[in-house]
Amino acid sequence: MQVSVLASGSKGNAVYVEMDGCRLLIDAGISATRIKKALAALDVDAATLDGVLITHEHRDHIAGLTTLSKWYHLPIFTRRATFAHMSCRAQLPVECLQPIEDGFRLHGVQIMPFSTSHDAADPVGYRVQGSKCMALATDLGFVTASVQAAIDGADVLVLEANHDPEVLKNGSYPWPLKRRILSNRGHLANSDAAWALARLRKQPEKVFLAHLSEENNRPELAQDTVQGILSRQGIALDFAVASQTETVSMVRN
Repeated sequence: MQVSVLASGSKGNAVYVEMDGCRLLIDAGISATRIKKALAALDVDAATLDGVLITHEHRDHIAGLTTLSKWYHLPIFTRRATFAHMSCRAQLPVECLQPIEDGFRLHGVQIMPFSTSHDAADPVGYRVQGSKCMALATDLGFVTASVQAAIDGADVLVLEANHDPEVLKNGSYPWPLKRRILSNRGHLANSDAAWALARLRKQPEKVFLAHLSEENNRPELAQDTVQGILSRQGIALDFAVASQTETVSMVRN
C-alpha cells in the first residue's frame, strides 16, 4: 500500500492511494498538470489511475477535475448531489460520471464512502479496504459516531487538523468566516483531531494531519497539540503533516 498526499490545504487537495494493484486519486483540487507531474515523480502514469474519488464539490477539491477527465477519461465516483452541485458538472464527460451511494468494489478493493459534517451538498470521506486499509476524513466540522467508526481500524489515516481555535478567533478572518470554520459544518480543530485519534480502538500505523489552514495553524502547532493530547493518554503515533506544496508519502508492504 502506498498513500501519497500530493497537496492538502485550502488552496487544493489531492491524495494518491495504491492498494493491491488498484490506483486511486482522492480529490483533484489542484491543476491536472500538477497532478500529472506529482504522480510522475512517484513513477505513476496518471493514465493508469483506476478512478477518482471526490469528497465534495468545493473548488479546492475539484479544480483540476475537468482537465484531468478530458485528458484521461477516468471514472469519477461521488454522490449524486455532489455531481449536481459541481461548478464544472457540464464540462465533465458523461461517460465518466459514476454516482455512488453505498460501498462498491473496484479492481478487488472495497471502497466505502461515509458521510461527513461539512457545508456541502452531500460530503463524504472514504475508507479503502484491501490487504491493508486506509481512511480519509477531511473537511468536517466534528467527528460524528459514524465517522469515528469509519476511520477506526485503518492502517493509514488522513485526518483533518485544520486550525487552532484561539489563533482563528484572534486572526484577521471576518467573523462570518470564523463562525463557519468553528461550526459543526466547518473544519476540524487540532484538539478535536487528537481526541478522535485517542478514541480509536486500533491505532493506525501512520497518520497524516491534513488540510491545515495557512493562516490559522502551523505544522508544528498542529503536531504538538495532537501529540501532546495523545501523550497524556499514553498513546504514541507515527505522524506526518501534509503540505500544500509538497508531496508527503508513506509505503507499507
